[in-house]
Amino acid sequence: MAKIKLHKDLRLRGAMLKVFALPNGRLASMLMYKLTAILRGKHGKKLRYEQIFIPRKDETLLRVCIYSPFEQKQSAPGLLWLHGGGYCIGAPEQDETAYIERFIDWGAGVVAAPDYMKSVIAPYPAALDDCYAALLWLRDNGVKYGMRGDQLFIGGTSAGGGLTAALSLYARDKKEVAIAFQMPLYPMIDDRPTKSNTGNTAPLWNSKKNDLAWRMYLGNLYRTAQTTCYAAAARAKDYSGLPPTCTFVGDIEPFYDEVSAYVENLRKAGIPIHFKVFPGCFHSFDGVCRKSSVAKEASQLLEDSFKCATLNYYAKQMPASDG
Repeated sequence: MAKIKLHKDLRLRGAMLKVFALPNGRLASMLMYKLTAILRGKHGKKLRYEQIFIPRKDETLLRVCIYSPFEQKQSAPGLLWLHGGGYCIGAPEQDETAYIERFIDWGAGVVAAPDYMKSVIAPYPAALDDCYAALLWLRDNGVKYGMRGDQLFIGGTSAGGGLTAALSLYARDKKEVAIAFQMPLYPMIDDRPTKSNTGNTAPLWNSKKNDLAWRMYLGNLYRTAQTTCYAAAARAKDYSGLPPTCTFVGDIEPFYDEVSAYVENLRKAGIPIHFKVFPGCFHSFDGVCRKSSVAKEASQLLEDSFKCATLNYYAKQMPASDG
């Protein structure tokens, strides 16, 4: 990959991220959970917060964080939000102030954020199974929070964006739940080599971290013909019937090529797209440099797209399953 050139607003933070890079693996996971505990104590009073637990097939429980405004809205969209972390680390609470509070401000009636299974514990398809279970829960229970059944939205960043894209494909094919709008932001969707994810040394997320994360998530499926679009959404052959989509990506990050190709495939299938490329921007620039001009521009795109979806995108919900 050619030498990267950072956007002027991101140069200082990018240099800091290079020096103080978060370690990989279990230590990073422990640090993330400590951080989210602090965040809950600091920001927990801005939204109504609760936790529910969904039984898994192995009799363990999936924790899902439920966020809603103190004054319940009516006929509002419901959102399933999936946090990032390379499929291996992270927790729902990490996105409370950066995303979830904003979605509620922009009109969401409820946001469900599952603490899906991480690859350090179990590889694919454990995370996808958890996200689908949370999606079905929201379909069946969102009305209690004022959600209208034909406006079930999903979204997430990075690996959460990858799960979003995979979940849209999975839900389309299973035909049990209808998704009206998706927001896979700079999604992690292709385990195969591309120009932008090969030899990438950009801040925060680079080729070495990307390869390790995919190996952990896919295990023996990594870069094999057996990997399906439900594991890596860029492997999809059919993009028809997917929901209208909002996404953005920086042009120096590893996911630039795969996201650009994904968006082009959606366009060819006739899917409405809200998309922008941000020159000189590294992975998750909108989250780590929130006061920068480019982060504000990305946030405005997301807000405009979310409000457009609220006014224009609907998908008639399928009947809830028995039991």
